Amino acid sequence: MVDRIGFKPAPRSLFRLKMGRLLFTVRRYWDWRFSNSSFACRFDHDPVGYPHRCFFHQMPLFRQLTNSELWMQRNKVANLRLAVARLDGIVLRPGELLSFWRLVGRPTRRRGYWEGMVLCEGRIVPGVGGGLCQLSNLIYWVALHTQLTVVERWRHNYDVFPDTGRTQPFGSGATVSCNYIDLQIRNETTSTYQLHLWLTENDLCGEWRSVRPPDYATRSTRGST
Repeated sequence: MVDRIGFKPAPRSLFRLKMGRLLFTVRRYWDWRFSNSSFACRFDHDPVGYPHRCFFHQMPLFRQLTNSELWMQRNKVANLRLAVARLDGIVLRPGELLSFWRLVGRPTRRRGYWEGMVLCEGRIVPGVGGGLCQLSNLIYWVALHTQLTVVERWRHNYDVFPDTGRTQPFGSGATVSCNYIDLQIRNETTSTYQLHLWLTENDLCGEWRSVRPPDYATRSTRGST
């Protein structure tokens, strides 16, 4: 598994940073097009065919943050609704690979994304498509409680929400940045899985379901990250 912990980055010029992003972005598109991986692309929104809940988790949409304006959190929720619509119901069959960005696509203003919360060098700043890391955090955390295999995951360098109500340890999240910092999960089992995501008035919710009962049981949670 690619698990990038990340150390303090060395100083880079603006030109070098832009060229580096371009290089990694092109390389990601190349991998999607020419790799031997079979990427998940089929959707099924009917839970009847996946009667077994493997694990459920939910996260609060709004928080009391001293360094964040409420408008960014509202925009984050709007961004999450767009991304959830691109991922909810995705079916992960044996041997298939789920790529977060391959399914969500580039978050742009033209596609309806707003300036939401983006973590930059330990600070929360506005950025188009901001807030999608909460969705990747949820998917990653839920996948850890299944028999699915996380093959690529990048963690935050900073503690995003260091509050006393935390139920998940720091380092258990999965940051994403279109498209080269991705979250990828492979189904190396003989069972077919379905990812179910939705938003309530106050929470982002998600679960992995399966056609067969899991080999072990885990306790579903309400999260604070």
